[in-house]
Amino acid sequence: MSNPVETASFLEDLDRISQIRQEIASHLSSIAETLEDAERAGESASGSLQLQQEIEDVSVACRNLKQGVFRLMVLGDMKRGKSTFLNALIGENLLPSDVNPCTALLTILRYGPDKTVTVHFNDGKSPEQIDFASFKDRYTIDPEEAKQLEEQKQIAFPDVSHAVVEYPLPLLEKGVEIVDSPGLNDTEARNDLSLGFIQNCHAILFVLRATQPCTLAERRYLENYIKDRGLSIFFLINAWDQIKESLIDPDDPEELEDATRKLHKVFHANLAEYCQIDGYDLYEERVFPISALQALRKRVKDTDANLEGTGFPDFLSSLNTFLTQERAIAELRQARTLARQALNRVEDATARRIPLLDQSVQELEQRIESVEPEFGDLKEIGENFKEDIHRMRDQRSRSIADSFRTYIFDLETTFDQDFLKYQPPDLELLDLFSQGRREAFNAAFQQAFQQYVNDKFFAWSIRAERDLKYAFEELSRSAEQYGNSYARITDRITEKLTGQNMNARGPKHQSNDNVPGWAKWAMGLFSLASGNIGGAAMAVTGFDFQSIMLNFFTSAGIALIASSVFGIMLGPITFALVGLGIGALQADHARKQLTKATKEEFVKCLPQIAQEKYQPIYNSVQDCFDAYNQEVMQRLQEDIQSRKQELDNLLEQKNSREIDRQTEVARLENLEQAVSTDCELIETAYQNLLATA
Repeated sequence: MSNPVETASFLEDLDRISQIRQEIASHLSSIAETLEDAERAGESASGSLQLQQEIEDVSVACRNLKQGVFRLMVLGDMKRGKSTFLNALIGENLLPSDVNPCTALLTILRYGPDKTVTVHFNDGKSPEQIDFASFKDRYTIDPEEAKQLEEQKQIAFPDVSHAVVEYPLPLLEKGVEIVDSPGLNDTEARNDLSLGFIQNCHAILFVLRATQPCTLAERRYLENYIKDRGLSIFFLINAWDQIKESLIDPDDPEELEDATRKLHKVFHANLAEYCQIDGYDLYEERVFPISALQALRKRVKDTDANLEGTGFPDFLSSLNTFLTQERAIAELRQARTLARQALNRVEDATARRIPLLDQSVQELEQRIESVEPEFGDLKEIGENFKEDIHRMRDQRSRSIADSFRTYIFDLETTFDQDFLKYQPPDLELLDLFSQGRREAFNAAFQQAFQQYVNDKFFAWSIRAERDLKYAFEELSRSAEQYGNSYARITDRITEKLTGQNMNARGPKHQSNDNVPGWAKWAMGLFSLASGNIGGAAMAVTGFDFQSIMLNFFTSAGIALIASSVFGIMLGPITFALVGLGIGALQADHARKQLTKATKEEFVKCLPQIAQEKYQPIYNSVQDCFDAYNQEVMQRLQEDIQSRKQELDNLLEQKNSREIDRQTEVARLENLEQAVSTDCELIETAYQNLLATA
């Protein structure tokens, strides 16, 4: 494990990364301005170099870096000390932790010069700014009310999207945002709400409690919603100091050591599988016993207090390494790639333009005409790659939709064993025969059934995501091959236009940097996609098909299966159980009969589910590939068009005026040098970051 760091050191490292971000963003901004100035100057000189795509990409990357934050999502069941942990992390008793309401909204904590709360709506209504007291009064509910809403299948505030809390705190000022989610064991609707934001976060802080090690609800959530999704999770086992209080003799060191050792084994048995990343066991860097209340007490008195003995130093050290090294390097690597891509495009454009300045209009026309076959070859590469994408799309759409249909029918085979564990242990079957208690029985049983169906779908969706991942990895390899072929053709175009051998430009020109921008995007080397939470953009790596997959529940409507099916099933199930007679309803036998009756009715619904959801799933998968295809083809076509337009611009200028060759060569060389200087400064900042990692 890395050496412990205190909060002050953590803030210093965050500040350092923030400064590097701003430095690189400044150089990206300089590149964009240089290119824009060059394009304007070209209008009265030898013509535009058609650098619009580079200007746009670099500008978006610059904006993303300036707005960039490290976003942490806090998950955990109710009564785990989430609010106490958050208060200790931010260094102030900001969130209510002394009472037992649960927030009914997903809440985002971010930096602001003043203490404000803004509630955002999803019904078109303008955001509303309110004070903290009103926010707590309006948008927190107690657990009993949460249970009632779950029974009624209602969301507490269906018109509200999320809340944003702005506060002038050092941790937030250094570029950290915290997403505070509702409790896990609350309602299925709010569980789904939290899940929808997970992909937009850099890391998950999952809070458990030492005195309640890994409950059924926590294991269910981890197994069905978190596992195998490629998420970075830190497990925080809160209230570790309370282990001592539960001992018969709290002062006996051997008893304490024995209890601690056993508890570590329990958590390791439950959490180890979620700490395996690419074949590496990161358990020691991802699981931390903490005492949030002790840490909070210390930090309220002194924000720079030594937190030794609270578990926070080790946790902050690991989080610090993850955010300021692993994540920051990945993020800034993309900025570096985009800057180098802009430089390569400028170098290619000037390498073509300068030799062509000496040619007459007639010579230029002849040479432009001579490369028309090559431009046809570029278009053919685009068509071939499009066919590959469509072929992959149609194949995966069918296979994934077919896998869902097979999966649904297989539920009949596993239902007896799987559904048994979802039935609450306190489910009283005799309540079914009591008019006053029947409604409560139905609600509890329906909730168990909905959890079963939701979990089963999530298990299948992970398979679908894995299939899509493999598909896009294959397309990435194809993009690299097509990109290399494309680059060879563009080199041939330049050679025919200028009469110069492109191989003479050295090894740099023949490296992967020469792959065109559209291919780099298709390969996942960079992406300008943005995940959006409350208007804050976050750059992600590669084509973000997972954000489209998150729409599966909405577009396919599978999350609604449980509610709709159970309404049909309830009557026959009740009739079957009543027919047994009260005397037959005894413990295990009764539960088996309940499971049998439920299965019989559920199996009747499976063909309808498979048929109704097949096409929505098929369409959702197609949407993933169509979005990818649209962006790739647009970038490729614009690249071809810009190369042709670049030549037409020069020809037009030669026809309309006499070009001062000496002045124009100096302008183009200065352009190349200016972009090269900014790229070198970006490279220096990036290498400095690597050196401190």
